[in-house]
Amino acid sequence: QLDLIPLTISCFILAGGYVLSAALWGWIVCDLGGSALPLLTSVRVFLIANLGRYIPGKVWQIAGLAYLAKAEGIPVTVATGAAILGQGVSLTAATLIGIGTLFGGNELWWTLTWPSSMVAFGLAFAIIGIVSMPSSFHGIVKAWFQLMRSELPEKLGQRRNLGFRWLVLYVLNWGIYCTAFWLLYLSFGEGGTFMQLGPAFAASYVAGYLAIFAPAGAGIREGVLLILLQPVMATETALVFAIITRLWTTTTELIPVLVLVVRQRITPA
Repeated sequence: QLDLIPLTISCFILAGGYVLSAALWGWIVCDLGGSALPLLTSVRVFLIANLGRYIPGKVWQIAGLAYLAKAEGIPVTVATGAAILGQGVSLTAATLIGIGTLFGGNELWWTLTWPSSMVAFGLAFAIIGIVSMPSSFHGIVKAWFQLMRSELPEKLGQRRNLGFRWLVLYVLNWGIYCTAFWLLYLSFGEGGTFMQLGPAFAASYVAGYLAIFAPAGAGIREGVLLILLQPVMATETALVFAIITRLWTTTTELIPVLVLVVRQRITPA
């Protein structure tokens, strides 16, 4: 039986996660030397550009951000750099949270077998250490920009200790997403702990993102989520829930975009 209270709360929390993602992109723009954008502007630009991920390939979201941000006075290189860095750190944060599922068989951290827990925690500490050290972080960022075929912003090399700060903020962002997912799960009358459900959502996102050929990870994300939910749900139920999750994330993302676009059109210049 569907419980509307946790379902409604999950939608609001998920929307809050989208807002935070947009705000983080705006903060990275400032770190790279761009002008500070009002929160609503950052949210509108980021969420509209975010729809580009539904087109095969991973460049359309970045290209959309560069185009829309330019209209707000943000240099293309800065907007593009912030988008690339944001995606990279967000993916790292999702991986960090998803480790609980990838190495634990979707069980609680403290019930992992000794070898698996050592590998999981070792990988987690390695990720945190690499991102936290300025030299290694800048090396990874440089490689990431080369992979994305984009020019590395000059000001980035002048800033120190940005990696750890951004990682903490994006881990918080993914904590919000995973909490929303857990509440969605509970709204269908299922029982399960946050640590059983949250990492599965993050891990499925990472898998979907790495599938470059799949727009917004369609099919891949649902398939991985189906597998990771096996310990807590029957296969048929998990399949339906994976599809519901896709509808939930897409609808919750589209509604604020429509509201902001309409608001912009009816607000006098």
